[in-house]
Order: sequence, then structure tokens, then C-alpha cells
Amino acid sequence: MSKLWQKDYNINKEIEKFTVGNDYMLDKALLKWDILGSIAHAKMLNKIKIINNNEFNKLKKSLIKLLKNKNFKITQKDEDVHTTVENHLTKKLGNLGKKIHTARSRNDQILLDTRLYSKDKLLDVHKSLLSLCSSLLAFSNKNKDIAMPGYTHTQKAMPSSAGLWSASFIESLIDNLELLKTAYKLNNQCPLGSAAGYGVSLNINRSLCSALLGFEKPQNNVLYCTNSRGKIESIILNALTHIMIDLGKLATDLIWFSTPEFNYFSLPKDICTGSSIMPQKKNPDVLELIRANVSVIQSYQFQIENIIKNQFSGYNRDYQLTKEPLIKGFNLAINCINVMNLTINKLKVSKENCIKSCTPELFATDKALDLVKKGIPFRDAYKEVGLNLNKLKNINPVKNIKSKKHLGATGNLGLEKIKAALNKETSNLNKEKLSFKTAMLALSK
Repeated sequence: MSKLWQKDYNINKEIEKFTVGNDYMLDKALLKWDILGSIAHAKMLNKIKIINNNEFNKLKKSLIKLLKNKNFKITQKDEDVHTTVENHLTKKLGNLGKKIHTARSRNDQILLDTRLYSKDKLLDVHKSLLSLCSSLLAFSNKNKDIAMPGYTHTQKAMPSSAGLWSASFIESLIDNLELLKTAYKLNNQCPLGSAAGYGVSLNINRSLCSALLGFEKPQNNVLYCTNSRGKIESIILNALTHIMIDLGKLATDLIWFSTPEFNYFSLPKDICTGSSIMPQKKNPDVLELIRANVSVIQSYQFQIENIIKNQFSGYNRDYQLTKEPLIKGFNLAINCINVMNLTINKLKVSKENCIKSCTPELFATDKALDLVKKGIPFRDAYKEVGLNLNKLKNINPVKNIKSKKHLGATGNLGLEKIKAALNKETSNLNKEKLSFKTAMLALSK
């Protein structure tokens, strides 16, 4: 089949291979969204009387059949998913298939496909992140009264607890949900109808397409639609990067706390790998890979930002290279979140080792504050304790952590508030997922 831009010559094969790159393989992830977008576009063309009811029904029937075809392939010769779908329609429906591209460009098609794909994936990330938060919450509740050392400068500092440690990550991940929701909102704008970035001379109904496809609204300025390619993707990857940074810190803590030298936590055996030479080894490879992948996902964000910076307004072929880091970033983030969730669900705490590690020096600050309660200025109390560290006695660490009742401290973690926040997020997510799913199902019936 011919290319959508076919001229009176054939492109050099090496040039074709170079310019297409791996787009035809990446576009497998976008096929569903391209088909649904084409159904919505055809419906709009029907409404403005570019195609009649019979033509629309034929196009829709053919597109739905294609949607169900699990063996449909995109080839290098086709270049991309858009060409493949249009050529398929032309082969099946003749001249009618040639009408589907009316008032549409591959530019707004790929924008639409990646927006729909990203919308779906952002909802998946949101769901996985809430699941991880719920697992951390269960861990916090179970282990809130297990005292353990808290660290500054990677050295013992003050009494902490397994509950305080794990709950700190929940609150950080909830903050990341706000970034994720902002990315979702910016992505939730329909670019279809912007064509090549300058609109068309037909009186198309962009609001109808937006509504049919489950978007919050159409993206208004047609040139900004084109110019926003890569920008929205980089914002999404920024949100994913912050999630990964938290996962990396969590992974590092788990690696150290599960070493024999600390032995606070015990990693589940079935997540650990072994050594090819040392029979005794059980290695936390999964956590090391999560930690390393923080840099990988950051690199995807940097790739996109460096591709789009200083671009001349309007479409440039450079934008093609923003697709791969976006797709890879989503897959990587979701996998890392899910693997961390598996780890937390099976993580065990050694209460004995945690409490045994709460040695007297941990309570130095508490001792100074006890003197403050007696009227001694803090700086004098600090000095007195500092000069008599060898006289510090062990106290009950569990009693100590429970006694700290101010907001957010070990004796007042606010886990019920966290639970309420997660329940609210879950409810809102389920509503949004249902709304999007309903819109997609309506198109495919």
C-alpha cells in the first residue's frame, strides 16, 4: 500500500528505514487509541455531513472489527499506525476509506493517540501507587510500636519506629499523586481537529470529538496543540520521576536495613536472587534495579525536554523521538511500583533486633529536654548531656516512642488521616476510570 504522503517517486530505502525508525513497532501500543480516535472523528464527519449515515456505519463497523483483530500488524513500509489503519480501510471500503482523513493530519492523530494512551496509563499508575500506599499503611499499622533507631548523616540519631519510617513514604507518595493529577489534567485535553497545527477550512466540531473521547475539554489553540507535543509528555515523566525517586530511597533503606549488620527487616526469599559462585547469597537485586531505574526514568524526561527545547513553532520531525521515552517511562514506572508493592506486602520486621539497636546515645536529646522541663536553658542542658554521654542509661524505647504525642511524631502518626486520604483518592480514581471506560465502550459498540 502507498504512503499517505505518496508522491510521484519512491523514497530511498535507507532514508525510509532511518526516518521511520522503530515507530512502527512502538505504535502497537497506540493502535487501540488510533482506532477509537478514528471512530470519533468519523462520527464528527457524519455530523457535519462530510459522510452520510451509511458511510459512517460502514467505517465504524470496519474499525470495530479491526479493534478486535489481535493479529493486525504495522509494518515498516506503513511507517506508522495512522497509515496502517487508513490503508486497511481503503483496502476494505475503497473510496470511503479515503474519506477518513478529511480535516485530520497525522500530527493531530499522534497527539490524540498519545494523549489517550497517556490518560489510560496515568490511571494505571494512580491505581498502582494507591495500592502501594495501602500496603505501606498496613505495614505502618502493624509495626507502629516497634522502636528502631532513626538516622542522620547515616549514623544513629534519635528513637524512631518502623511505623514512622514507612508512613513517611506514604505521605511522600500522596504528594506525588498531586503531581500525577496535574499531569493528568494537562493531558486531559483533546487536540483532535488542530490538524497540522493551523486548523482547517471546514466547520468541524472539535467539542464533539473531545466529548466522544472522554476528554475534559478540547485543547483550544491549534498551534499550541502542536507545540505542546513533548511538553505534556515531559510533565508526565516529571511526575513519574518523583515517584521513582521515592521508590529509590525506599529501596536503599530496605537494602541497608535487611543486611546482617542491621538486620531490622527481612526481605521475602522469593524476591531475592542468588550468586553464581557464592552458595550462601540471597541478593536484593530487585531493589538495586529499582534504585538504578530512578536515573533511567530521569533520562527519559531529559531526552524529551532536550528534544523539544528551542524548536521552531509548528510541527518538526524531532517530535517523533518523544514517543519512545514516554512509552518506556510508563512501563518502567508501573513495573517498579508493582514490584515494590510485592516486596512491602511480604516484608518482615525483627522486633528484637530493632529494639536492641536502640542504644543509650539515642536518648541524649530526650535527656536534654527532660532537663529543660526542670527549667534549665536548652543550651546548658545540651552541654551537660554532651559532657556526660557515658552516663546515659538505657530506657524503654517502646515507651519512649509512644510518649511522643505531638502531630506526626512516633506516638501520633496520623494513620487514620492517611487512610481517609487514600480512600478519597481511590473513590475519585474509580469514578474517573469508569467515566473514561464508559466513553471508550460507547465508541466501540
